[in-house]
This record gives sequence, structure tokens and C-alpha cells, in this order.
Amino acid sequence: MKPVLYYCYDAYCGWCYGFSPVIKQIAADYKDDMEIEVLSGGMMIGEGVMPIEKIGPYIQTAYKRIEELSGIKFGEDFLWHINNPDKSDWVMNSEKPAIALCILKEYYPERQLEFATDLQYALNYEGRDLDDDEAYRHLLDKYNLQPEAFYSKLNDAEYKEMAHYEFALIKQLQVNGYPTVFIQTGETKFVMVARGYTAYEDLKLRIDNVLKEAAQ
Repeated sequence: MKPVLYYCYDAYCGWCYGFSPVIKQIAADYKDDMEIEVLSGGMMIGEGVMPIEKIGPYIQTAYKRIEELSGIKFGEDFLWHINNPDKSDWVMNSEKPAIALCILKEYYPERQLEFATDLQYALNYEGRDLDDDEAYRHLLDKYNLQPEAFYSKLNDAEYKEMAHYEFALIKQLQVNGYPTVFIQTGETKFVMVARGYTAYEDLKLRIDNVLKEAAQ
């Protein structure tokens, strides 16, 4: 079997946003050697769904560390919500962006990573509320998605089930932090190559070692 790279991420994970340029570069480097599969983690579902008021203060310090380490920038519109949590009506809920990704995969599986990173940019740079249906409208043209079909699926129980299936898969893989990257080299062989933010050089080295070993 062709090796598969599993990128376990969550649309609301700031470290995944910081990791976006790394994983995009890796995907480009290995596009002929591996399939790329993005799985949504469901970091903020059920008990974990949180109003910005509750999590804003934590993000106020965390985002600076992410910028420092990854070189990525958070946008003014996003930071307004983080710095004025009492004035923001945002609720952080991982379900809707996960459903949106499942819809995209159905049409363009080869663009799933691009879409996942676009969702993170929409949130963390453009300050779009991913719990609001309208947050996705600007991406429909880019991905050639028909609005009526997309929105009907976004609110369809079948696609919600698909998203929850991914959350369950992540649990099965025992992922407890994001981003996490695995390489699957055999039916039941999964090798973790990244847990938490990982620099490009380090990740590339680990992937090369796993692929070399798999080829022997």
C-alpha cells in the first residue's frame, strides 16, 4: 500500500494554524510518495464547547508564543475578539468546521489540506466565526462548491455523523494534542512523526526515516 500521512488537527487549534506552512510544505514535498488525509479532532465539542469569554484570556498569551515559534501572524479582526472577550458573541465549537471539511472531501479529496488551512486562516487571520454558516461563503467560489448543496449538507445529520466518526477515529489513535501527524505504512502500522508544533526540518527527517524503513 502507498503510505498515508494523517494530519490530526482542529480548526480551533492555534498551534495547528502556526503549523499550517510546515504541513503545506510537507504535503507538497511528498505528494507523489504519500496520500494526505486530514482528520478533524473535535477539540471543542460537548463539554468542551466554550464561549470566547472563557477561553479568550488563555489565548491572549498563547497566540504570542505561537507567533514567536512559527513566524505566523494572527489578524487584527481575530485579536479583537480575543482582547474583548466580554464584547464578543463567539462560541468555540469544533463541529461545524469539521462538517465543512467532510463535505469538501466528498468533492475534492485532493484539496482537503488546502481547505483545512483556509478555515484556520479564516478564523485566526480574518476573524470569521466558524460557528456561523456565513463564515464559509467566501470559500465556496474558490472551491467551486454550489452554495445550496453546501449549506444543505452543512446542516444534514449524515455529514454531522461523518464529522463525529473522525472525532472517534482520533480517539482511537489516542491523539490528545494538536497538531499530531502519523504515517501509516501498513494495514495496522501507524508511526507518529509529530506531536505538537514541529519544525519543518525535524518533521522531514522523521518522515524520510519512516519511509526508508517501510521500503526495506
